[in-house]
Amino acid sequence: MSYDNACKYLAERFPADFTRWLLGIEATRVRVLKTELDLEPIRADSVSFLRVGDRILHLEFETDPYSNPPIPFRMLDYSVRLKRKYRRDVEQFVIFLQESSNEIVFTTEYRDRTTIHEYNVIRLWEQDPAIFLDNPGLLPLAVLARSDSPQALLEQVAERVDRIENSERRQGVAACTEILAGLRFESNLIRSILGADFMRQSVIYQEILQEGRTEEALLLVTRLLECKFGDIAPVLLEKIRSLSIQDLENLGVDLLGFSEVGDLEAWLG
Repeated sequence: MSYDNACKYLAERFPADFTRWLLGIEATRVRVLKTELDLEPIRADSVSFLRVGDRILHLEFETDPYSNPPIPFRMLDYSVRLKRKYRRDVEQFVIFLQESSNEIVFTTEYRDRTTIHEYNVIRLWEQDPAIFLDNPGLLPLAVLARSDSPQALLEQVAERVDRIENSERRQGVAACTEILAGLRFESNLIRSILGADFMRQSVIYQEILQEGRTEEALLLVTRLLECKFGDIAPVLLEKIRSLSIQDLENLGVDLLGFSEVGDLEAWLG
């Protein structure tokens, strides 16, 4: 299930709610920035970049503390790239969704012999759900927040979702709530409280899942190409990113027969 992708969906459709929560300010204008950086292009599947006034708000959602490269180094890397590209201060938050005792979820800096880089860490299971319940874009996160009665909290979230008047917004929040609830609750309970069968018919729900599958296919194809040919030219990477999931799957099969980059160029047309 695309847990990180659901969070990214929320951050980019409700940026003011996230800005209010994390920065404590009422932003009149928040701009969502693309999640690709030009230097040695990378794709940030679980990342959102928001421009808030003279700052960049970098959000990274994680269910697993293990990654390569490690999260602390990635935060340093992103910070430098963002500052170089946008010439603005960067506020960084790693938001861990699922409870863990791994030391990475308690780590707030990258450190080596010559460099110290600090960033913010939020462990959702320690957070008071009140702030999430009062902001529509944060409602799905509430199901993972601190509670002595998680089921009662899930029921409370479901009731708040039902109050959202705009039907498209309500569908999106409901779909993300169902997805994130899967990190904490059994599917039967989720269905009984949230009405999952209805949400699975939602165009927005399908969009979230489709985006997650496309990102996984894109990551696999680009890694295979890099293993085969080394660094891939940005113009080719841009063409690959525009492919449908079906085309990405076809490329993943066909590239096994490529002997040079020219074969990739010919395939992409």
